[in-house]
Amino acid sequence: MADPFPKPTNNLVTPLLTDLYQITMAYAYWKTNQHHRPAHFELFFRKNPFGGSYTLFAGLDEVLKFLSNFRFSEEDIEYLRNTPQLCHCEPAFFEEYLANLDCSEVVVHAMKEGSMAFPRVPLITVTAPLGIGNLIETTLLTLVNYPSLVATNACRMVIAARGQFWEETAGASPPRAVLPPRTSSTGASAKTPRKSIQLAEGGPADFTRRKPKCVEFGLRRAQGPDGGFSASKYSHIGGFHATSNVMAGKLLNIPIAGTHAHSFVQSYTSLALVEGVKVKRVKGGTEEMVELIPLVMKYREELGWQETNEGELAAFVGYASSFPNMFLCLIDTYDTLQSGLRNFILVSLVLNDLGYEPRGIRLDSGDLSYLSLECEYVFHEMADRFDRPCFYDMDIVASNDINEGVLHSLNKQGHGITMFGIGTNLVTCQSQPALGCVYKLVEIDGEPRIKLSNDIEKVLIPGRKVAYRLFGEAGWPLLDLLVHSNEADQPTEGQRTLCLHPFMEQKRVAVVPKRVVRLHNLVFDGKNGVVPGQLSSLGETRQFVNDQINHTRPDLLRYVNSGEYKVSVSEKTFRFLHQLWQTETPVRELR
Repeated sequence: MADPFPKPTNNLVTPLLTDLYQITMAYAYWKTNQHHRPAHFELFFRKNPFGGSYTLFAGLDEVLKFLSNFRFSEEDIEYLRNTPQLCHCEPAFFEEYLANLDCSEVVVHAMKEGSMAFPRVPLITVTAPLGIGNLIETTLLTLVNYPSLVATNACRMVIAARGQFWEETAGASPPRAVLPPRTSSTGASAKTPRKSIQLAEGGPADFTRRKPKCVEFGLRRAQGPDGGFSASKYSHIGGFHATSNVMAGKLLNIPIAGTHAHSFVQSYTSLALVEGVKVKRVKGGTEEMVELIPLVMKYREELGWQETNEGELAAFVGYASSFPNMFLCLIDTYDTLQSGLRNFILVSLVLNDLGYEPRGIRLDSGDLSYLSLECEYVFHEMADRFDRPCFYDMDIVASNDINEGVLHSLNKQGHGITMFGIGTNLVTCQSQPALGCVYKLVEIDGEPRIKLSNDIEKVLIPGRKVAYRLFGEAGWPLLDLLVHSNEADQPTEGQRTLCLHPFMEQKRVAVVPKRVVRLHNLVFDGKNGVVPGQLSSLGETRQFVNDQINHTRPDLLRYVNSGEYKVSVSEKTFRFLHQLWQTETPVRELR
């Protein structure tokens, strides 16, 4: 094998992380001397998740770590030989076969991590002796299924949150529109129109505004530590900006985000608890320590906000003294508009006087559309009244059981939210808890194999195939085409190619592709191990996803009634499939 490759992130990912029947089959193959037969497997899914039109492929990095480090330990073998199911097996199976088994004869081709994928197109292909090719099945499936599902879920939520998928690097924004100035809540005419108001999607006008970002908050609701870590990792690929998971931040070098909980606010009961608390003045270069409470109370009297909750105000003062550069508070512990928002503003005005720029607020309950717009409007009033431009740029973070449907609903209602904190519905993939990838034998000893079923979706397209993505003149993909590897005519740019539905001959199109991309690359080459340059960094994969989404047919991204993306086969592949189907199907005799 090649030089040592990093071990899987989770120490549980070993050859024993498999289903028992993979090992019983391996013994039967070995016992009958079938384990060395050359075989070809495909890992794919049959249906896109969440009722959508695409899936993001993720998990390849962990697959390569697993293959590179595949070895049964002495403890593994001792355990297996003493299980009731395997205790009768010949000793040589354990001592000669399993003890010396690795992936030095395994060759893997795969899509690039982060690729948009579609049903029936293999994500990964494995060429290997039958024994080892069978033994790695379950582990590969568990390393791909959830990462691909949560990356896809995250991507759909990012698209929903932004109204559409704006390029992060291009600074794209909708056209600026001007509305008449609004009257302030005090009766005076506001000097400046709402700068970042989120009007209802498709409404009469829109302002230049930041597109909302998404932050992953799911660790505490995930299915265990590995589920939480994986969600943090693969939601970042899908477009989430940051995570609350500190370990993910450390190991993956992705941004972390978070402020405080309701319990922090509840723990402060009076202003006496923060009496004498000071913050360094950074404006003017004096760096003197300034007591916060007297300045806060001065603004409180000036604004007439004497009835706000004092325990909450004390909590905000305490938090401001600890994080003056990152002052963002949860404001719905007692009363969002009459207490939380006002207390935040009082402390923020003082911090700004001292040279700091407060960050914003978080809403965790209530009518997020109404509350966010009200908070935004009050911020803009304060910006005008006290000449504080930073109040125009306050973040309004929303959490509270947000899912894809809620995001689309908020777009229709209108909102002032700049960031969504999404946990449970992201990490648990509530609307569809599993992707359903499968791993199928399609060739043995160079002979294509087929699996038949009464369910047409489960009929296997036999043989070793090459997958291509055909692009049209508009620049986006038209369809994916599966072609048997031994076919002489592979699709080429500018050449007319007949593309057929795998099971319905009358559904066919002729494509003259502007560009043809072969979807699979060699990523693991037996004794040579992982192929250099085939594994991208997390940031590169994230950008790759962003680029694909921005060059995809808009109808494929729709939340409701999304368009259909074609996965076709060549004419020769179609003929061979149906010929083998007839050959392998018994003819029923009726009397």
